[in-house]
Amino acid sequence: EVQLVESGGDWVQPGGSLRLSCATSGFTFSKYYMNWVRQAPGKGLEWVSGSSAIVWGADYADSVKGRFTISRDNFKNTLYLQMNSLKPDDTAVYYCAASSGQIKATQISDYTYWGQGTQVTVSS
Repeated sequence: EVQLVESGGDWVQPGGSLRLSCATSGFTFSKYYMNWVRQAPGKGLEWVSGSSAIVWGADYADSVKGRFTISRDNFKNTLYLQMNSLKPDDTAVYYCAASSGQIKATQISDYTYWGQGTQVTVSS
């Protein structure tokens, strides 16, 4: 059974930091491009960041570039997202999602696998 379980979401004040984790099982994590996507209240899905499977590389949406850092541990089958300098606009449910390549999709169903999400709330 494929599982992606996000954790680490919380309420934080503007300027604060959070680290999200996504523990996976049931598929060959190291072979997939892994993504973080988010959905803010009343808005569509936004691709946030991606990590390539074979050659280390990371990509970020302009809205988070310089503040967020994606990483992966192929031995622990876990994806991470370090989020610094958080802003109220970062408030969203964050999902990790696996894809066969870099697709930056805005429909969760376009990804091969995805988790249930973790809530991040940034407010004072």
